[in-house]
Amino acid sequence: MTQTLLKLAVFSAKPYDKKYLRLAKEQTQVAVDVVFYDFALGRKTISVVQGVDAVCAFVNDDLSAPILQALKEAGVRAVLMRCAGYNNVDLKAAKELGIFVANVPSYSPESVAEFTVALLQVLNRQIHRAYNRVREGNFSLHGLVGHTLHDKTVGLVGLGKIGFSVARILKGYGCRLLAYDPFPNKAFEEYGEFRSLEELLPECDIISLHCPLTEQTRHIINESTLKLIKKGALLINTSRGGLIHTKSVINALKRRELGGLAIDVYEAEGDLFYKDHSGEIIQDDQIMRLLTFPNVVVTGHQAFLTAEALNEIALTTFQNLNDFVMGKACPNSLIKE
Repeated sequence: MTQTLLKLAVFSAKPYDKKYLRLAKEQTQVAVDVVFYDFALGRKTISVVQGVDAVCAFVNDDLSAPILQALKEAGVRAVLMRCAGYNNVDLKAAKELGIFVANVPSYSPESVAEFTVALLQVLNRQIHRAYNRVREGNFSLHGLVGHTLHDKTVGLVGLGKIGFSVARILKGYGCRLLAYDPFPNKAFEEYGEFRSLEELLPECDIISLHCPLTEQTRHIINESTLKLIKKGALLINTSRGGLIHTKSVINALKRRELGGLAIDVYEAEGDLFYKDHSGEIIQDDQIMRLLTFPNVVVTGHQAFLTAEALNEIALTTFQNLNDFVMGKACPNSLIKE
């Protein structure tokens, strides 16, 4: 079976994806022909998958039931997500269609954790504003007063590998750490204490989101939970955009109840992120409103973007493909029997 040349179509492929996937391909046991597409997988692009055995997709590709049905009809047998998140995949439909789906559940959690703390410090110490001032020859420090992180209380909403890595880093800063997670990790007790979400939010100077996007966590930060957050607290999100109800956060910023927001993800990022819109008129009024606040930092879903993470993602993606082809039990399979 391994001698059969498989065809793998990689969607939303950026130059860094191509580089590391090509390197990983050289190390795989599978004979595979890889074709890269810069555009996302969706209704308008599904036609290119004819004769393809597997597709490799990313966070903003469309893998809803109609797309999966079209993939099945085109002969696709496997979907390889080169990311941890899979909320854009209809797993029920995939199972019914007999399509193998696997993800990369963990890749250099330190990459996202370190970026989280970097975002926090940019927001807290207003480095984004200072950078822009200096470029214009303005070296005034007025209005750039920040806070030390030492002795501040940080709430981690979600304590998987990334949340736990953030905890280790912030412990080094001398922060007091609280965490909310439906499945508590006892190892965290060395770093801080667990709280319910309702108990955690009012206590924290900083809140950082690190949970997956599910029906239970969608808009976990909303009008009601924002009312529980301590006035002036900073909110950081490097997990999934849908964890935050954007309009509610905008209102909290306008009322000066939320002290600041730093996001690497956005709930309507699908048509925006990973593309250059600098010469266009962006139609998304909510993201544009966020960009007008001096106490808001937005980046384009780059927390994962390190050489270490890209290498792990590529290697695991091809290992998942190898497990599928060889008929092995794949530890990263998302289809449960």
